Amino acid sequence: MISFEPKDLSIGKLHGLLLSSVAPRPIAFASTIDAKGNPNLSPFSFFNVFSANPPIMIFSPARRVRNNTTKHTLENVESVREVVINVVNYDIVQQMSLSSTEYPEGVNEFEKAGLTMLESDLVKPFRVVESPVQFECKVNDIIKLGTEGGAGNLIICEVVKLHIDEEVLNEDNTINQERLDLVARAGENYYSRAKKGFFEISKPLSTFGIGVDDFPDQIKNSMILTGNDLGMLGNVEALPTKDEVKLFIDDLSKRYPKIKDASHREKHKKARNFLSFGDVDSAWKLLLS
Repeated sequence: MISFEPKDLSIGKLHGLLLSSVAPRPIAFASTIDAKGNPNLSPFSFFNVFSANPPIMIFSPARRVRNNTTKHTLENVESVREVVINVVNYDIVQQMSLSSTEYPEGVNEFEKAGLTMLESDLVKPFRVVESPVQFECKVNDIIKLGTEGGAGNLIICEVVKLHIDEEVLNEDNTINQERLDLVARAGENYYSRAKKGFFEISKPLSTFGIGVDDFPDQIKNSMILTGNDLGMLGNVEALPTKDEVKLFIDDLSKRYPKIKDASHREKHKKARNFLSFGDVDSAWKLLLS
């Protein structure tokens, strides 16, 4: 067995070892607003429930390791002490991942990730319609664990109202765990699906994914592509050029002679097949043809 003392490791190395060892971790998909009312949405896996009476949840937006800056979520709850914690199931995991892109202040991650805002009943931040369970919370306290990069900030939240989709409930109003189909975070690119175990999602670009809000309408409003499909498509820095699309379609038509005359619906189905293999580039070229 190899052993370390934390002081002998870089913060980045220690951070990676901790996250890979203490896993899988539930995900707080935290919706906040700033003092001007601008919405923000971001996932955090330093999260759990700690009390039922009172109902308390805690999540922690840590200071960034690379430059010791703080995240918009922390800054928002310091000025507006309210948050909605939405759970993440498999149906929205790609959109959740896309929302973790560090967009500039004022950018609406709901729109970038193609998720729907819903007004809360008792707090100001919006709920995520697509999340099957949503907790409206008041922030009771914020405990700062340090001032250097990697230091956590414990946001202690009291649940004041919860919303549960009837689709994940049993007849006696208990939650059916298989229907809920939660997703948890592990180390590196790994996630864990409650029903099927580990899978990988590439980390969002260090630049900025174009986001679902910049899609052509026929793709954004597709009746075939799922939220996860849109999340994968949104995590590209730029769309293929017209020349790239033409070369791709000319080559694809050798195997599928009717592809150039296919309907949007048929192309969307084929694009989903590319996405199922992680081939986002081919999916985009087909969709734009």
